[in-house]
Amino acid sequence: MTAANAGLIAIILLALGFDYINGFHDAANSIATVVSTRVLSPKVAVWWAAAFNFIAFLVFNEEVAGSISKGISPGIITLGVVAAALVGAIVWDILTWWLALPTSSSHALLGGMAGVAIAKAGFGALDLHFFARTGLFIVVSPVLGMLLGVVLMNVVMRIFGDTPQRKVDGGFRKMQLLSAALYSLGHGGNDAQKTMGIICAALVATGNLAAGTHGKGPHVPIWVVLACHTAIGLGTLSGGWRIVKTMGMKITKLQPVGGFCAETAGAITLFLATGLGIPVSTTHTITGAIVGVGSVRKFSAVRWGVAGRIVWAWVLTVPGAAAISALTFYLLKLAKIPV
Repeated sequence: MTAANAGLIAIILLALGFDYINGFHDAANSIATVVSTRVLSPKVAVWWAAAFNFIAFLVFNEEVAGSISKGISPGIITLGVVAAALVGAIVWDILTWWLALPTSSSHALLGGMAGVAIAKAGFGALDLHFFARTGLFIVVSPVLGMLLGVVLMNVVMRIFGDTPQRKVDGGFRKMQLLSAALYSLGHGGNDAQKTMGIICAALVATGNLAAGTHGKGPHVPIWVVLACHTAIGLGTLSGGWRIVKTMGMKITKLQPVGGFCAETAGAITLFLATGLGIPVSTTHTITGAIVGVGSVRKFSAVRWGVAGRIVWAWVLTVPGAAAISALTFYLLKLAKIPV
């Protein structure tokens, strides 16, 4: 085996490691509401979410993967650059998981990509259109999730306003199984593709995959698709209970009807973004939806202090991961490892 092939295999394993961490870091996004409303136990919930994470490749195309693979100039992409980007995202994810903060693995990866690209070749190495569009959706996805949560909750309250609460909860406990499945599909469809894009960038950089044409990303090999969905599914099975408590219990108290509305609002947002090929944060999306649902019943029902702490973690994610990836790049240079 040549050194180049060994390096490529190491990068692919590192990328799948990030995908696995993405799964357990963001497992809370898929299962927090269904666990906090006691519709499913944590163990059953992670199996439910993992199954739909995996089969998402049967539902969605690879538009998000194509977008990610074009995020930085192809001319500067090397295995060292990809490695530094992944290290930035992985270290940030582990740090925020330890602190029980529901930050975005997606934006940690984007921050990692941006940090190493700027360190190597300056701001000109970034696809500014890609980063501007993605940056816009940092704001759009939670706002859209929140608005859809408000609309769905109001519609449900209008329809079932005169129905006894116990009967409403009983019906929506069953409906939450569907909404949680849809949200997990959206999570798998959007998030696994980010790792696909990174692996494809490494394959293109080493001449093992043809670059995309006509403004599109490269074709994603089926083994990459299956490997990435398997990794994120296994990560979800290792689920992050630390973050589940923050997402499903500390922001606002949810009943099954609220859990259904939040998950459905989040799923609609993710399906829309994935169809448009835009990498969005599943964390931002479901947090916005939970806040929207909680504010309908009573504005003070939302624990705004917890929500504010989460927003600060969001703000710091891109620069934090970027700083780590840039530092990794310089350390690799100091160690005389080709970057």
